[in-house]
Amino acid sequence: MCAIGIAAMLGGCKGKQGQMPPMGAAAIQEYNVLPLSPQTVSVYTDYPAQLQGQEVIEIRPKIEGYLEELYVDEGASVRRGQKLFRISSPQYAQELRSAEAGIKTAQADIKTAEIAVTKAKALVEKEIVSQFELESAEYTLEARKATLAQAQATLANARANMGYTLVSSPADGVIGTIPYKKGSLVSGSSANPLTTLAADKSMYAYFALNEKQLLDFSRTYKGRTLQEKLKQLPAVQLVLADGSLYDQTGKVETASGLLTTATGSSNLRATFPNPENLLQSGASASVRVPRNETNALSIPQNATYELQDKRLVYVLTQDNKVVSRAIKTTPTNDGQFFIVNQGLNAGDKVVVSGIINLKDSMAIKPVLVSPQTVYHTQR
Repeated sequence: MCAIGIAAMLGGCKGKQGQMPPMGAAAIQEYNVLPLSPQTVSVYTDYPAQLQGQEVIEIRPKIEGYLEELYVDEGASVRRGQKLFRISSPQYAQELRSAEAGIKTAQADIKTAEIAVTKAKALVEKEIVSQFELESAEYTLEARKATLAQAQATLANARANMGYTLVSSPADGVIGTIPYKKGSLVSGSSANPLTTLAADKSMYAYFALNEKQLLDFSRTYKGRTLQEKLKQLPAVQLVLADGSLYDQTGKVETASGLLTTATGSSNLRATFPNPENLLQSGASASVRVPRNETNALSIPQNATYELQDKRLVYVLTQDNKVVSRAIKTTPTNDGQFFIVNQGLNAGDKVVVSGIINLKDSMAIKPVLVSPQTVYHTQR
């Protein structure tokens, strides 16, 4: 009797609360779903580069002699006209003294010749000597003047040679290695220069594109010639050896239109300002070339998974079920998104949360998320 009462009570409860769900039935879960729409995505490529001063000048002596003084050290910043080296060359000092003496002798000879001309004129006027004597004296004066001009040229040459004993900087820049020490015999024909000078106002960054990259570049940017295509390139950045970004942007200005047979690549040159002398000639870096992908489909990387060397996503069907779909992608440089190259279309809805719990043909309750929310919060 008690059992009947309990059964009646349970039956009454079901009647009031409705039918209970069958054992093992699971409620449909909510998942965030992203409707795909074209986006403009910025990506970049880094190319290894070698830095070189805009002007790398070899400093060589114009005369032969012994290195007497070194006024700078390696790596020093110098200005145009600053003293760098002094070369001891006694023969040029002797030539200078001889040239100065030659000037005095020529000047004395001119004065003597002038006196002779004056004397001859007076005697001709008195008809004591013939006109021939006067003309001879005048010719002698002209010869003495020519001798003075020659002596002046010799003096100028001697002073120039003497000036070559002091080697000055031809431009602003940074001193390179100095292979010679005090007392070394140097000349213009020496194997090594006294040093090199790298101008520090601007710095060149040389990098290369291989054949495939050059084709991609030619197809991406408009222009009939390579130089016209270069003008379409945006400003580039420089990644320094420690991984930091240089605070000045540069511009790719020149490119060789031919592939080198040795490396199969084309060389390009970017120019970067160097106002604080942070960039050093000979240093290594990377040139970062940005590119805007317009009308690109972009999805978060955590919305994908890999299976047997394939990358897949779950796409929502019209009956609110999910199916897996293989896609081909290119990662963005921030490591958060993929650019979809193949497998998805604008308007497709991709599950972007909890995909580890999904399987094909599974019904879900989709919750649409705004593309602006996804892209702006994760980037």
